[in-house]
Amino acid sequence: MKTWDLDQFKGVFVAMYSAYDDAGEVCEERVKNLSRSYVNSGVTGLYVGGSSGEGILQTTEERKRVVEAVMQEVGRELTIIVHVGANSTEESRELAIHAEKCGAHAISAVPAIYYRLSEQSVEKHWQEIIDSTSLPFIIYNIPQTTGFNLTQSLFQKMAAQEKVIGIKMSGESVYELQQLKANSGKEFLVFNGPDEQYLGGRIMGADGGIGGTYGVMPELFCTLDKLYRANEFEKAQKLQFEINSVIKKLLSYPSLYGACKYILSLRNIETGSPRLPLLPVVQQDYASLSELNDRILRLINTYIVEVEKIY
Repeated sequence: MKTWDLDQFKGVFVAMYSAYDDAGEVCEERVKNLSRSYVNSGVTGLYVGGSSGEGILQTTEERKRVVEAVMQEVGRELTIIVHVGANSTEESRELAIHAEKCGAHAISAVPAIYYRLSEQSVEKHWQEIIDSTSLPFIIYNIPQTTGFNLTQSLFQKMAAQEKVIGIKMSGESVYELQQLKANSGKEFLVFNGPDEQYLGGRIMGADGGIGGTYGVMPELFCTLDKLYRANEFEKAQKLQFEINSVIKKLLSYPSLYGACKYILSLRNIETGSPRLPLLPVVQQDYASLSELNDRILRLINTYIVEVEKIY
């Protein structure tokens, strides 16, 4: 029986953003620079090609180029989970096989989107992906975008398989997250999806989290995780509230991803604009985003000192 070191998947995973050149094309150099920027932040790894990475908006070949660049740059330093979800099962299989060839540590997928699929369709879709490689598989449940809410019966059927090692739970109920953990029937990873409730997810049994806003403040989420593990719940709650205030502000812009990518540009990490229909930031928001960036950096400095007192 094949076993995986599940510890390498526990902790904070940045749902990595796209990285385009000024013409809007995938830029391997910028992909590498972005992935390199997370190496010393304290994160466990990167989740590549998901919602934050705009995988659904890229061609198969573009997605492959992104994975290749990430693996070349940080594949030996961080744990890399590649999201291979696509509208067609065949495309997902192709991406999964490619991820394995590149040396990725695990693959993950949403159900196919657009069509309202039955449980049998989703099961078949995931099974084809799982069977296409020897890599461990992580279910991605995000009903608010896919329109498919994973049932306990299908979950238990999938989780019973050796290669299915975890789930990214992006539904908003920490009770449902806890139930997934309780009903997996084996040692099983549950990743908290909603960034605003990272602490709540951890308290209810999550082994870590995968999130998009982590990308502009990975140190804060790593600090939050350390406070949780040190049983410093009051301090952890205070930090989660600070993080949520930042997230609320990020969500006030026309494009969350555009806002996050602009903040990175203020730190000399260029990733280009998000791909349409996702909107870029507009010039009138530059000043407030600069202020938000300054606020994030102050929080990082403040809480790093706070954690150093504990450890």
